[in-house]
Amino acid sequence: MSLVINNNLMAMTATRNLSNAYGNLATSVNRLSSGLRITTAADDAAGLAIRELMRADIASLNQGVRNANDAISMIQTADGALGVIDEKLIRMKELATQAATGTYASDQRLIIDSEYQQMASEITRIANATDFNGIYLLNGNLSSSSTGVSTWASSHSGSGLASTGPLKIHFGTGNDSAEDYYYIAIGNSTASALGVGNQSDRTVANGTHGVKSGGYSISTQQGAQEALAALNAAITSKDNIRASLGALQNRLENTITNLQIQAENLQAAESRISDADIAIEMTKFVRNQILTQSAVAMLSQANTLPQMALQLMQG
Repeated sequence: MSLVINNNLMAMTATRNLSNAYGNLATSVNRLSSGLRITTAADDAAGLAIRELMRADIASLNQGVRNANDAISMIQTADGALGVIDEKLIRMKELATQAATGTYASDQRLIIDSEYQQMASEITRIANATDFNGIYLLNGNLSSSSTGVSTWASSHSGSGLASTGPLKIHFGTGNDSAEDYYYIAIGNSTASALGVGNQSDRTVANGTHGVKSGGYSISTQQGAQEALAALNAAITSKDNIRASLGALQNRLENTITNLQIQAENLQAAESRISDADIAIEMTKFVRNQILTQSAVAMLSQANTLPQMALQLMQG
């Protein structure tokens, strides 16, 4: 290589190497300080695209867990109210049994029936008042005309501002009914729907004729005796609702466990793509730091080389 003044090729080479080493050092500092291997699309374009899709699914799964937990809270609210209704029905059956015996006079049965009707009114009040986040649970709004779980979707409509029919619980990342949501239907639990109290239908279907409803009143001995069967049916209907809710709560708890496992595994996959390996990056950082310091030292030496030409000119 010639000894020249106008162009210091050694300094240019040292500058280029310093620029590369310093850029790599900056990349190592960025990765170590952020903990991420991919901070911009330029780091790994394909990896960035995959990572963002994974992050979207992870966020959706975590929200699905919260949705399912909210549904469990709603079910527990309904079940708690049904537990109180259960107490009222038991008291009503106790009163009906009391009025069914012949040792009471008619005016005494009227007093017993007065409490019976108050219990029925309280059942209706509880059913109409029980709500979760403004959604009424026991007044029939969430009931379905179909008893089959697989057909509850046909009674649901979410096209309006307020959904109607069975409640749709969404927890998945997409909109596939087999994977991402299912329905909760809660039957009408008012006294009239259960067939007890003077707000219920006074007659029930019996072929082409109507017969007096057994749960309407216990003001007579016969009415009290007939009410026992109606109360048994009411308790059974209420128990069916509670059993359905309990089964759905167990299903939601299993769903939550599955969603948490999915989110955990997806987070692990996202971490392998996105997160920096600190041990490897620290090794690169030390290497780039040494190269940067070496390039700075060589650049300093290269900048002094043209002075040798000046010594020749002075000699």
